Amino acid sequence: MSSSHAAQIKGHLLAQVRELFQIELDDLAAEIPPKTELGDLAFPVAFELAKRLKAATGEKQNPRELAQKLADALASLDGVARVEVAGAGYLNIFLDRGRMFADLISMGDDPGAGTETGKLIVEHTSINPNKAAHIGHVRNAVLGDTTVRILRAAGETVEIHNYIDNTGVQVADVVVGFIHLEKKSLEEIRALAGRPFTTREEGFDYYCWDLYSRVGAWYEEDKTRLELRAKTLHEIEAGGNATAEIGELISSRIVDCHLDTMARLDISYDLLARESEILHLHFWTHAFEKLKESGAIVFETEGRNKGCWVMRAEEEALPGAEESEHDADKIIVRSNGTVTYTGKDIAYHLWKLGKLGLDFHYRLLRRDHRGRNVWITTGDEASARHDHPPFGNGTSFLNVIDVGQSYPQANVKRGVMAIDHDERVARSAHLAYEKVTLTPAAAIELGTELSEADSQRQQIGMSGRKGLGVKADDLIDRLEEDALKEVQARHTDLGLEGQRHIAHQIAVAALRFFLLKYTRTSIIAFDFNDALSFDGETGPYIQYSAVRANNIFRKLGRTPDDLRQDFQATSVEQCNRFFSGESGNDLWSLVYFASRLNEVMHVSAAGFEPTHVARYAFQLAKQFNLFYHNFHILREEDEARKLCLLMVADLVRRRLQKALALLGIETPERM
Repeated sequence: MSSSHAAQIKGHLLAQVRELFQIELDDLAAEIPPKTELGDLAFPVAFELAKRLKAATGEKQNPRELAQKLADALASLDGVARVEVAGAGYLNIFLDRGRMFADLISMGDDPGAGTETGKLIVEHTSINPNKAAHIGHVRNAVLGDTTVRILRAAGETVEIHNYIDNTGVQVADVVVGFIHLEKKSLEEIRALAGRPFTTREEGFDYYCWDLYSRVGAWYEEDKTRLELRAKTLHEIEAGGNATAEIGELISSRIVDCHLDTMARLDISYDLLARESEILHLHFWTHAFEKLKESGAIVFETEGRNKGCWVMRAEEEALPGAEESEHDADKIIVRSNGTVTYTGKDIAYHLWKLGKLGLDFHYRLLRRDHRGRNVWITTGDEASARHDHPPFGNGTSFLNVIDVGQSYPQANVKRGVMAIDHDERVARSAHLAYEKVTLTPAAAIELGTELSEADSQRQQIGMSGRKGLGVKADDLIDRLEEDALKEVQARHTDLGLEGQRHIAHQIAVAALRFFLLKYTRTSIIAFDFNDALSFDGETGPYIQYSAVRANNIFRKLGRTPDDLRQDFQATSVEQCNRFFSGESGNDLWSLVYFASRLNEVMHVSAAGFEPTHVARYAFQLAKQFNLFYHNFHILREEDEARKLCLLMVADLVRRRLQKALALLGIETPERM
């Protein structure tokens, strides 16, 4: 239902509880009955009331009698048709269908109650800038981007970060590959990075994908070569040398490739924060002092972590306890004085919340595919710009990072909370997601030779070091090719550019929905046939339903806006007649489900789980297609009933398009 209807009923019910029973309730649990014949809303409030009253008076109360008193008080509420007491004391609300439908049509898209709590900083994608993006990276980016869309629609102010680890070991390995494996100079690498290419395989990110895999095998041949990695990593972190310059060239070019890839999926960022600036601007030095002052970290003088600064455990381990698998993650500063990723992350997150006392320098990197500015941090103060937006100073943060990083992420939050006790920071969260694996069929299709044992497994893990994985651009290309064949078969009258545009919209829908229909904590076994299917629980199926709804008005030759004006003359009584009887119940079920989008959106925003919106969109599309087949709208002879059916189609059309937009999916003009 619309947020205003639900809020009105709940508010009135809370007031009645207070007036009739002198009990204050903070909120009420509401349920949706499984059938419309049982009502539109059900409140089990009488059971809670009975407990409270017995605790206060010592007298046992009958929940059914309590519910009846509330039912009598609610019966006259505007927008409520009737109230019934069911079972042992459920309060079942039947809405005034005609009134609610008229309100839904007249109010347009109800945005729902806002939840503005200050600026929320969402960090997602954050791919190591050493090779092409793969399907696992895309899951991260799609989850993060969709979460941002839902949060903004729910009323939040959101700033989007993409963390660039340009001084990490993965970049160092590619630098080792270029210098020691391929014997290339800086100028040769620069020429390779800047050359134009006609196929994806010729791209610099694809080249580095293969080189990274070769370096891994090269290390395996002779483990002493790992000393080159350590030396290269040290030189990159220090900066101001030829090795660091090569690392900067590689990471910057790969970041450009990643941004181009994500733009194909309509994914944007406000700020790219680089690790090199966190190091060179001494963020860690300031954070270290704050952590020591807070007592969040302690210096170990004995035991296995002797000489290290370690995150203080919430519960101290017993003497002689075995080493935990997470002990290494508790170390913030190693005994040799180097800081761990967790330490650097704490410094970065203190900056996010405006608690560090330092700031980055910024430069404008590019305008994205939507024409929006994308900024990046820089260590060169001379080239920095001062007209940048106010970055950081958030009230909380969300990090989309795989589930394997759960323990380090918990330590990051603990470190930040030790310094900043603001209750709003407690909302900060790690949005953990499971990995994307391959089915054996997908692995074979990628040209991977599987052992007999592996071919019998349900999932094959991907490995960047072994070069095994689905490159994001390859997958998008494949989806677009398949979609284009379908579009060309159906729309021969369209030019190639128009056909390709629709094929791209369908491909994005197929991929994004495939990644969003699973909960974050579900392992996805990627299979080409599943991802490329345009039937069943897929993005293209929902798109097709929205296009079908739009086509009703195209065939009619009138716009929904015109028809909404005509509908204003329809009385509530007329609407109620349309929603009565068996067919009326079916019609009302569709309207009622369509009205619940904002409720689903807020649930999704509160739990940072986009799957709720994805599942809602699919269910609404299924219900609409049943409606389309069962109610022959354009052939309806009763003009008043026809207008009502058109308004139902318009309501569902708008809700479908809004749900798709929340998922980052466009509605094509044709399919």
